Amino acid sequence: MVTAAQIRAARALLGWNGARLAEAAGVSLQTIRRMESDLGPGRSSAANVSAVQRALEEAGVLFLGPKEVYQGGAGVRLKLET
Repeated sequence: MVTAAQIRAARALLGWNGARLAEAAGVSLQTIRRMESDLGPGRSSAANVSAVQRALEEAGVLFLGPKEVYQGGAGVRLKLET
């Protein structure tokens, strides 16, 4: 599952505000704020978390697991443009 920090970082990489992500994911701004808070995405429905992750991935974000980067935790990066 994605983390609150990954969602915040992904949104920052794209230059999106919370309202833009909410619109792209089809969820409320309050849902985005909750997912990005200390409560994290675990307090949201699986469908909402999937919608947010899918919206960010469709915009070009790659989610990285904790073992996908040398000495790094979970993270995000932008896809290479070809």
